[in-house]
Amino acid sequence: PTASTYPVLPPRTPTTANGRKYVILQFIHDLIISFFFYIFKPTSVFSTFAFDTFNCMLGLVSVHLCLCPQLSGQMVELFEECQQQSSDLDRKETCRTRLQQDIQQVYAVARLYLTGSSMNGLGCRSSDADLCLVIKGNKRHDPIHVLSVLQRLFKSLSYVERTQLIRAKVPILRFREKGSDLEFDLNINNTVGIRNTFLLRSYAYADLRIRPMILVVKKWARHNQINDASKGTLSSYTLVLMVLHYLQTLNEPVLPSLQRDYPEWFNPFMDIDMVPEGPKHVPPYISRNQSSLGELLLGFLKYYATHFRWDKQVISVREARALPKNNSQEWRNKYICVEEPFERNNVARAVHEKIKFDAIKAQFAESSRILQQRKDLNSILPVRAIITKESSGR
Repeated sequence: PTASTYPVLPPRTPTTANGRKYVILQFIHDLIISFFFYIFKPTSVFSTFAFDTFNCMLGLVSVHLCLCPQLSGQMVELFEECQQQSSDLDRKETCRTRLQQDIQQVYAVARLYLTGSSMNGLGCRSSDADLCLVIKGNKRHDPIHVLSVLQRLFKSLSYVERTQLIRAKVPILRFREKGSDLEFDLNINNTVGIRNTFLLRSYAYADLRIRPMILVVKKWARHNQINDASKGTLSSYTLVLMVLHYLQTLNEPVLPSLQRDYPEWFNPFMDIDMVPEGPKHVPPYISRNQSSLGELLLGFLKYYATHFRWDKQVISVREARALPKNNSQEWRNKYICVEEPFERNNVARAVHEKIKFDAIKAQFAESSRILQQRKDLNSILPVRAIITKESSGR
């Protein structure tokens, strides 16, 4: 069987008063959000923050009136305490604006983009900021050379400190905002990061359950030491794609394939300056799946613990299904195969040791078993300790 045929959390007809209230609240939420989107048409990433927050808060009040109320409530609490605030984003954007102005003294046509979890709606208050400097033109710019030039420039700036050039596969310049613990990673012309940032942003706001679900999964994976690509486990980007894939392949999907439904706005060859426009043209997705956050988390863990065929399937958010693993070099002899939605390479290639792969599978199995029995988020990660740690980093 493929992932798309796995019957996780089928649509249910509420039989209790609370269940009926949940569906009614969800229906009212969908009507209000659709009305807001089509009448007011928010026009920029930053001006939509109030709309995004309103959307999320309006919907999340209903999760307490559903199955797994304790678990769902814990997930909402963790999300509300840890999610990136508008003030956090404003601070990063202010620094980005100043940097772009200073960089343009050296590279006049350069444009600096805020990318990653800070911009895609999936960040925490403690999230670092990723930046991509796009330098257009016919001349090919060597990333190491450009970053070396920027490193010298940044040492003269009063608001930047602790610059470090890291010669990785994608070279970056790491630095901090002076007098704070806000860290930035800047790359050169890695434009796929811009494209996937705004694709993930569109998914993040397509349904009110997406952002809490992903935040909880990332906190769970980090706590259980399976969320560190540098140590041979799963990157945060891989985890996000795994969550989206699960939500796309339920009998009643929570999400569609946005690349399939809106190909004009997620075209991998679209001019990079137009990419941030994509989310503005994607209305909220009205799913018939009324599963609560708690039910979805239980289903996610069970899906990867017992139903997903790691040895035979490739996760594809682009196709909204699991693809059969072929014998191409990209997938051959790989323990975990997760397709990058634009470049179509394997974003889970960091998992190259069997001992790490076995540890990841074991963690899914163990957490699925425990959470199924207890229906208490504290049984698989320390909620209060994580909230306290997040608060201390503000």
